[in-house]
Order: sequence, then structure tokens, then C-alpha cells
Amino acid sequence: MSAHISNVRPKYDKVLVDIVDYVTKYKITSKVAYDTARNCLIDTLGCGLEALEYPACKKLMGPIVPGTVVPNGAKVPGTQFQLDPIQAAFNIGAMIRWLDFNDTWLAAEWGHPSDNLGGILATADWLSRNAIAAGKKPLKMKDVLTAMIKAHEIQGCIALENSFNKVGLDHVVLVKVASTAVVAEMMGLTREEILNAVSLAWVDGQSLRTYRHAPNTGSRKSWAAGDATSRAVRLALIAKSGEMGYPSVLTAKTWGFYDVLFKGQPFKFQRKYESYVMENVLFKISFPAEFHSQTAVEAAMTLHAELAKAGKSVEDIKKITIRTHEACIRIIDKKGPLNNPADRDHCIQYMVAVPLIFGRLTAGDYEDKIAADKRIDVLRDKIVCVEDKAFSKDYHDPKKRSIANALTVEFKDGKKLKEIVVEYPIGHARRRKDGIPLLEAKFKINLARQLSVKQQQKILEVSLDQKKLEDMAVNEYVDLYVI
Repeated sequence: MSAHISNVRPKYDKVLVDIVDYVTKYKITSKVAYDTARNCLIDTLGCGLEALEYPACKKLMGPIVPGTVVPNGAKVPGTQFQLDPIQAAFNIGAMIRWLDFNDTWLAAEWGHPSDNLGGILATADWLSRNAIAAGKKPLKMKDVLTAMIKAHEIQGCIALENSFNKVGLDHVVLVKVASTAVVAEMMGLTREEILNAVSLAWVDGQSLRTYRHAPNTGSRKSWAAGDATSRAVRLALIAKSGEMGYPSVLTAKTWGFYDVLFKGQPFKFQRKYESYVMENVLFKISFPAEFHSQTAVEAAMTLHAELAKAGKSVEDIKKITIRTHEACIRIIDKKGPLNNPADRDHCIQYMVAVPLIFGRLTAGDYEDKIAADKRIDVLRDKIVCVEDKAFSKDYHDPKKRSIANALTVEFKDGKKLKEIVVEYPIGHARRRKDGIPLLEAKFKINLARQLSVKQQQKILEVSLDQKKLEDMAVNEYVDLYVI
């Protein structure tokens, strides 16, 4: 018996159409969004420069074939590499995500919208250098900021109501989709071609979250976004060549994304694409820690000082209770051996123990040398997470979006320290006034890690001035970071 399946080519799924109409038609007018995008840009690039101090990251930098130099190619900040836009996107994407120390978006799905900068900056730089070579005008940095705002919005708005982690998929699928849409528009693809490109991003194989969870946690989580954003550039170029798309990639019965990978459920949406996500994005300013632990680390830093005031040490502690939200428990509540830095920076017990012992939490504290201190594992075993339903509710509340943690320390002699509660981390939109000066200070520290004093001064002069940055040619700005 034959199957009665229509072979009439369907219209493009509405989800794809909405994305493409947004990137091609919507005009960003929000000053807050552009100001925040500039801060996001400098923080993201600064984190990339810091990552270059780590051999595990640096070994992934450069062309696929050693020695390859691409005339008019995209340059990789903090290096001397000039690459094709696909490999440049991977390089930039990997370095900016490596230490897990810049922006975050938390909702039904979490992720890091700044991951899209890998594809955006590489594409913009490559297009600008080729434009100049052809006697045309390069893109401006405002074009980069606009693309960042739109990529943030696409990734973040889909994430609001749709949990990819609950079906075992990694959030970098949203990086690939968002990057594909915005870089395709930057490349000048037609509306139909951008629809084709975005459909190709959805039809692609999607990453499992295996590398983010015990017992397989590993360093792929640090370059997965680089892989996704570089794949986006590749797919946009394929679509530009005239390659066809797949209109019902999401909704096709049996073979579409919903049926194959999303348990048959269509995506839900809370709001239209505008500039909400960039305006409300979370910055990791003080600690290179998975974001669900940021407030716990702030509380642990306070408790470190309280221990000293009470004349106590970590050896006197009997138990530590972390009152937290459900997402935190699901992702980073972890017992047992921790095998590598990627394992440690996704363990809330580790991220609380280190500041209680040392009064700090830096990227270096995840390395083997510090992890070998036996006091850390002893203290980890005394830390227990319990869900507070109110914290979980406020985490999902669009008007709050808190990331609350509360720490209580009990001593062997029966005494306790007063519970320390932190609802909003320093990088939250509600704390911008306090956070931005610290973000700028962090950027200055990161510039000094790789660049000369003269370079640092030139970068700061333009990067801390909204108008100067927006008006600068992309290639000229990227050149400031070349060593």
C-alpha cells in the first residue's frame, strides 16, 4: 500500500520566516542595546585574550593547514593569524568561550549569546578587507554591534520557552542558527537565500550535551561554540552559492526537527524579536564560573571574610547548605572525582570551596595545581544543595530573572554563621551601575595580558567611546588587536 504523502513543496516554517524577517527588516533603535553591545564586545574580546594564556586553548588557534595565510582574510585578535572566515570564526569563537567568563542568558535554555561574535567579527572583517581591496567601503563597527544585538535576540528569545537541554541537545544549536541568520544578511544574501541558510542550520546534526555532564565533562564545551559559529559561516556561504533550502525543516512529519529531536513539540515564544536580550544579558564580571553559581561564589567570598571575623577556619566547618534553584542543581550539583578544569568549573561545590579557602576564584584555580589541595575535596564533601521553590520561580519570572543562591555554614561546635543570600549577581541588568566600571577594569587587565601599552591605549580610546567605536571601520578596529 502506498503512503499518501504530498510531495508539494511547502511554504517556509513560520519560525524561519520570523527570524529572517527580523534580520532583514527590523531596525534597532535602542540606545541601551547599543551601549550594552559595546560592553559585551569588549568583555568578550578581553576574555578571548585571557584564554590565549592557556596552552589547551592556544593549541587550537591558527589555520587547519599550518602556514596558510589568506590574502584579505579575517584576522584573529591577540595573534598573527589571518584566515578564511570559517576558520577565523572557529578561532575567535573558541578563544572567547574558553574560560566561560563572559555573557550568559538564562531561561528554559541557557547559553552564551556572545558566542555568535566568532562568526560575526570574522565575517565582518573578511568582508571589509575584501571591500577595501575592491575599492569599496568597509563595514563599520556599528554593523558588528547591530549583528550582535540581533544574534543575541534570536538565540535568547528561542531560549526563553524552549529547553534543548531537556531533550539532550546542547545550546550551541542556537548559536549556529543565530549566527547563520546574521552573517548571511551581512554577506548580502537575498531573503530566499537567508531562508535557505537558516534551514540548513536546523537540518544540520546537532551537538549532544555529553561533554558538559558527568561522567564525560570535557574541554569540547570550551570550543563547541566556536565550532557552531564557524559552521554558520560555512552554511551561509553554501546558501550564497545558490544551494537549496528545506522549508519545513522544523515541522515536517517524521523527518523534521520537532519530531526527530524535540519530542514532537513545536517551539513556544514569549515575545517578538526586538532588542530585549542584549538589554538584559548577564555579564560574568567577577568570577569565571558557570553562571548558576555566580551568586553562590559572591556569597562564599562574603563568608570567607566572616570566617576570619569569627576566628574560624574551613577545618572547623561541619556542613554547608546551598539553598538554590532547580537549574543549578540539574547542571552543576556534582559529587565525586573531578577530572579536569572543565569538570571543576561546572561543579558548584568546587566553586564555593575555593573562595571559602583562598578568598578568590580565578581561571587558574581550576587547574590541576590548585585542585590538588586536599582541603578542596574535603570541603566539597560537606556541601549540600537543596532546591528553594521560590528561587526556581523567580529564575523563570520575566520581571525578575534572578539567579539566587543562599549559603549557610554550620560548625562542628554547633554554631552557625548567618545565612548569606545573593539574588542578583554583579553582572545582572539590575546592577549595571555597579557592574560596568568593574567590567571596564576587567577589560583593561585582559588587554595587558597580550598587548603593548601603546596598543592598549589605542584600543581603550576607541572602545570606551560609543560614537568612536561605532564609526570605526571593522578592519581598522581588528588591526588594533594584532600582535
